[in-house]
Amino acid sequence: MSEGRVRIVDIAEELGLSTATVSNVIHGKTEKISDETVKRVQELVEKRNYIPNMAGILLAQNDSRIMGIIINDHPKYEGHTLEDGFVTSAINALSAELNQSGYFMMVKTTTRWDEIIKIASMWNMDGLILIGFCEQDYQNLREKMHIPFVVYDGFFQGESRLVNLSVDHYGGGFQVGEYLGRLGHKKVLCLSDNMVCMDLERMQGCEAALERFGGKADRLEIPMESEKRREFYEQHFEQMRGYTAVFAVSDFYAADFVRFMQKKGCKIPEELSVVGFDDNIYSTTCLPTLTTVRQDPAVRAKKAREALLALRRGEKIEGNIVLPVEMVIRESVSKLEDGRDRNGRDKKE
Repeated sequence: MSEGRVRIVDIAEELGLSTATVSNVIHGKTEKISDETVKRVQELVEKRNYIPNMAGILLAQNDSRIMGIIINDHPKYEGHTLEDGFVTSAINALSAELNQSGYFMMVKTTTRWDEIIKIASMWNMDGLILIGFCEQDYQNLREKMHIPFVVYDGFFQGESRLVNLSVDHYGGGFQVGEYLGRLGHKKVLCLSDNMVCMDLERMQGCEAALERFGGKADRLEIPMESEKRREFYEQHFEQMRGYTAVFAVSDFYAADFVRFMQKKGCKIPEELSVVGFDDNIYSTTCLPTLTTVRQDPAVRAKKAREALLALRRGEKIEGNIVLPVEMVIRESVSKLEDGRDRNGRDKKE
């Protein structure tokens, strides 16, 4: 027997058996193998400290009990993808849901859609939850991969045969605009790092609601990179101070904006109200705590598991599943009294 890692061929040679027989015993396929042979193989495997190739074992099984969570390692995360509040909340909820259902969870970050196929095939995954990729990536995977998958917050033009688990982005933004309008805010600034897809829907909802109160929402596109964003805020500080409230399309950007404004001496919410979206860890660790729009990660995780199991059974699933959201009122928003903030400063246009 050669030195180093023990192989199946080494076990087979020592016992005078075929590699197929030894492999079948290791993989649990013993129906046509005598009890004596099974015992001999098992004893020698234990004696030689044979370490099986897990990928090989899983490929030999019909059901690996593994669900893959694949997240786009987008530049906006600046190398901290798994630390992002939305991603962390999603993974925690999926972990609880899959554990309860007897599944293992494998998490992977990548920027390449073709790498997803290799990973899923290598581990014989039962299904995939994909987060943060673009429409073309999902379509390519649909065409080239047989393993069922569902998408978190995909944005598709027209009809799609993909199962997309989204939330009511427009409705969430509408709730924000309505809440700010009721509190007397007429001039609101919407912050986002893009002006398309779900972020656009959130801003459009806010704008539509504010119009009902005679208010107006403007949009400002901010840089993804933290350092460039700070410089941008410095350049637009006076412009931003001209608003009574700011709606950031994520809790991350909302909390980041609050910290910047506080360093500039602006009091939140006395001088400027701030609202976020997601209700993740950024909203509760921010001071003051953020008023935000809550999307329930546990509900989405349950829907993801149910959809994947249904797809494995060959059932047809509704293409776009939209989950409800709700406002969470905390400390970062104040009511305007007769068009003035709590310090008595005129905040009208």
